[in-house]
Amino acid sequence: MSERPSFLFYQGRGRKPVLDQARGIYMWDTDGKRYIDGSSGAMVCNIGHGNENVLAAMRDQMDRATFGYRLHFETEASERLAARTAELTPEGLDRVFFVSGGSEAVESAMKLARQHALATGQAQRWKVISRAPSYHGCTLGALAITSYAPLTAPFDPMMRAMPKVPAPRAYLDGLDPEDEATGLHYANMLEERILEEGPETVLAFFVEPVGGASTGALVPPRGYMERVREICDHYGVLMILDEVMTGAGRTGCFLASEHWGITPDIIVLSKGYAAGYVPLGAMVAHTRLVEPVLDEGGFQHGFTYAGNPLACAAGAAVLEEIERLGLVENAATMGEALKARLETLMDRYPIIGDVRGKGLLLAFEFMADRRSKAPLPSHLRAFDRFVQIAYDHGLIVYSRRTRGGVDGDHVLVCPPMIVSEAQLDEITGLLDRSLAQFMDEIRPNLPRSA
Repeated sequence: MSERPSFLFYQGRGRKPVLDQARGIYMWDTDGKRYIDGSSGAMVCNIGHGNENVLAAMRDQMDRATFGYRLHFETEASERLAARTAELTPEGLDRVFFVSGGSEAVESAMKLARQHALATGQAQRWKVISRAPSYHGCTLGALAITSYAPLTAPFDPMMRAMPKVPAPRAYLDGLDPEDEATGLHYANMLEERILEEGPETVLAFFVEPVGGASTGALVPPRGYMERVREICDHYGVLMILDEVMTGAGRTGCFLASEHWGITPDIIVLSKGYAAGYVPLGAMVAHTRLVEPVLDEGGFQHGFTYAGNPLACAAGAAVLEEIERLGLVENAATMGEALKARLETLMDRYPIIGDVRGKGLLLAFEFMADRRSKAPLPSHLRAFDRFVQIAYDHGLIVYSRRTRGGVDGDHVLVCPPMIVSEAQLDEITGLLDRSLAQFMDEIRPNLPRSA
């Protein structure tokens, strides 16, 4: 593979096999090797690969029109998807702005929040608080509210970093996540930061309801989300939920915020929203935010492909398949079954220090010692090495580092929401083989007790 010329470049110099085809939860390269998509790509392919109903909807739209610029035409596909999205989100969040991906959705949400402040005589509000660690996208605006050193540090001089509060990593801090006092402990850090910054200057709090790549499927402690909503309301701060990874059913509800009965002011969606069939994302905002902006001359923001009819036709078909196949319910049921299997692996492999998540957004974290929560030595690059071992065995999983991107290693196991019990057994078997090989490789670097 290294001899093949390439005009592409991404993160590294290594080459990967060439993808030939994908169906359901399986993918094949041009040499005929089969892989299980155990992470849905990057937690994207929620309904699996090659869904014929979605492909048929895309063909039908291609026969009609593949592009219509949003300033020239409305399209049936975009209106239909917007209406369905509004039906699936909390009451009042019924204004939809389409984009091509998660980073664009995050940028759009920050800009709408700011323009609403200007339109309502609150020009002093501009600060967007987020959590550390966190990840909200790769554009400079999204990176300004991200806290993940390998991705942000190179660009620090080019952006205005926003205020941060600690992510509620109770398991690392030795606190009980089921104790409501723990949730209040972390949520009240937001209030302290708002007061420190000056409440009149704080525009929004941007948060993933269940953590993504930066914290590895981190579920907030009991009471956290509810208290955050109260704090935002008290100080007039907008609560913006990043549901790019959690939305469209992955956690066992269509939106992860439903687990806590939270109604945000703005939601951002992507990834599973179109399930990898096309690039698509959306910002969904409350009418009371949008109307003042429109009265002031309109939303000063946009992308060429916003509301693309082919993308919207695919997105609408994806939502129909999620409903038709009962995939939100399946994500909840299969998520419980997969989490139990991961906990069984934790019993067998002492390097697994924590298993967490909701629905089919699950992760396990490697630790050198469970009692002290000490991470594996950084030089082992466990997050990279384990993924490669699993890949060699035919299982695709996703990994990052939990502790600011520089330490701690977690692995996300998030198969498509169509996954069956038998396929969970396949995934677990491949994880078992991969963990055994990885354990053998790193054993000399572990404490004797491991």
